[in-house]
Amino acid sequence: MSIHKDQLYEKLATAVVELDEDLAKSLSQEAVDKGYDAWETIEHGLVEGVDRAGKLFDEETYFIPELLIAADAMYAGLDILKPHVKRNEHATKRRVVIGVIEGDTHDIGKNLVRLMLDVGGFEVFDLGRDVPPRAFTEKAKEVGAELIAISTLMTTTMDGIAEVIRILKAENIRDQFKVIVGGAPISQSFADRIGADGYSAKASAAVQLAKRLLQAKEEVAA
Repeated sequence: MSIHKDQLYEKLATAVVELDEDLAKSLSQEAVDKGYDAWETIEHGLVEGVDRAGKLFDEETYFIPELLIAADAMYAGLDILKPHVKRNEHATKRRVVIGVIEGDTHDIGKNLVRLMLDVGGFEVFDLGRDVPPRAFTEKAKEVGAELIAISTLMTTTMDGIAEVIRILKAENIRDQFKVIVGGAPISQSFADRIGADGYSAKASAAVQLAKRLLQAKEEVAA
């Protein structure tokens, strides 16, 4: 990335974390006008800003209202950038089912991952928040998904994520789906312990993880 791109992305991230929706929109438009890659601008500008706001929330510097305003600033920029994301329209879209596990209604992180999967070329079936474990498995079977993505921000609901994998195993269909997990209390060790296929701490990294897992699945099947 050029220094000019870096500077614009940093300004855009700062606009989001400082809750300046108008500046986020004008900088997003500037990126389009200058021909900067829309995906890069989303990832290194808008999503980076929301990630920083999320850290401030974890540190109890920001609270729910600030986090929601930061998300609004991100979405305002996204409305400008998303039509310019380069897509391979002829590629077959991989299907993913995503949601927040039962007992948790925090969905900003899930929405970020959904967004990144969408612009990354996946067909996303969003179950929303407070989703029972069996709803994930039933929807995945219904739509022929290859990937199930589950998140939570609460330690009290983490066993629900494990239950999704237990259901898949009980029905002898575990190998049909890749399962990725994320959220503040989730870690790689937790993912390993419950038998998930992957864990991502950042929304932008979740797309790369999903692509790697599905590519590996194809290579094994070949």
